[in-house]
Amino acid sequence: MSVHPVDEKLPALKMATTGLQHVAAMYAGVVAPPLIVGAAIGLSPADLTFLTGACLFTAGLATFLQTLGIWKIGARLPFVNGVTFAGVAPMTAVVASTDDTSDALPVIFGAVIVAGLLGFLAAPFFSKAIRFFPPVVTGTVITLIGVSLLPVAFGWAQGPDPAARDYGSTTNLGLAAATLGIVLLLRRFTRGFVKQVAVLLGLVAGTLLAIPFGATDFGPVTDAAVVGFPTPFHFGAPQFQLAAILSLCVVMVVSMTESTADMLALGEIVERPADERTIAAGLRADTLGSAISPLFNGFMCSAFAQNIGLVAMTRIRSRYVVATGGAFLVLMGLCPMAASLIAVVPRPVLGGAGVVLFGSVAASGIQTLVKAGLDKDNNVLIVAVSLAVGIIPITAPEFYHAFPETARIVLDSGISTGCVAAVALNLVFNHLGRGGDARDVTHPMEAVPAQPIS
Repeated sequence: MSVHPVDEKLPALKMATTGLQHVAAMYAGVVAPPLIVGAAIGLSPADLTFLTGACLFTAGLATFLQTLGIWKIGARLPFVNGVTFAGVAPMTAVVASTDDTSDALPVIFGAVIVAGLLGFLAAPFFSKAIRFFPPVVTGTVITLIGVSLLPVAFGWAQGPDPAARDYGSTTNLGLAAATLGIVLLLRRFTRGFVKQVAVLLGLVAGTLLAIPFGATDFGPVTDAAVVGFPTPFHFGAPQFQLAAILSLCVVMVVSMTESTADMLALGEIVERPADERTIAAGLRADTLGSAISPLFNGFMCSAFAQNIGLVAMTRIRSRYVVATGGAFLVLMGLCPMAASLIAVVPRPVLGGAGVVLFGSVAASGIQTLVKAGLDKDNNVLIVAVSLAVGIIPITAPEFYHAFPETARIVLDSGISTGCVAAVALNLVFNHLGRGGDARDVTHPMEAVPAQPIS
């Protein structure tokens, strides 16, 4: 009996190297939120390192839940989980509103626990929304995921600090371009194992190229401890404040919306479409991982869309590869020195690789849209308006500046707003009142057969 590529177990070396690629692709996204929130609180370097390691550790646990699964928890797809960036703004708002900054993290942790538990209970109901995600919707959302991530890659390519004098310098952009070129050359002129780990090899080569330019900092390795453990409630017992809980519950809804879109995207890429049961199990893993995370001093966890691009590009669909990446994350949480090795990779080098990874996600969305029946005027309108709405936060970041901060948590997420717009427009044009010919109606996860042009 043949095994689906998602359930395939690869040789140990291949499992390790491809798993490490996933860690390299998402590392910056995991460590950025604790660094931002920790800096807002004014944590000492030691506590900041501890908080970052804790978030790596809990990201690994959440990834285990998602890829390996227990009971009805986990999508059992090659799905990476980590700290969601959507929570950064409300968490820093909590810090600003807390009189004693030493209480900020306990208040945040308490809010994340409640939001996670409520989300876990809501998962089976939330998953029923899959029937509102036909290809015209999923293709639009997948494309938006890729387009929304590309500015992150462009930011990385310019450097780690926008205030630095060399931000956007020819050296930084040159390193990004060189890394991109190396990845493309490896993908074009190699085959087999080397081709599949092209991103990892590109990151290594780009890091080595950066050494003569002084862009590679080995300080984090020499300063890091060999062993460390995220002691439960290191920053104090969780505190429960209503305002913080409501704010993080909004973030949880946004996170669940994006995770649903990500699961649908990944299901298409690995050729195992995510049905209602899969999405419910995946959302349970997201939310339970978030509820457990504060126990070990971590933040809310969610799906990492950038890793979907890696799956799309390498065509390595095994969930055990991603589980191996989760093991590396846990190891980094327990061994700060191991975590610092990934931190050595210069941000411009990550940016060069990110162009390929995130662009691959957008390309996958376009492939899905091809199946959506764009010969129908209704579907063209749905895609056009939804993409426009989703791109607003990217092209005009201050567009919603007059709205309340709570509303901006949702509005500033192009993936969420574009997803809501696509679902709503699909209902209006293709379902309500059956406007027009019934043949124009798109059904969940089914391609619309092309009609002859009269």
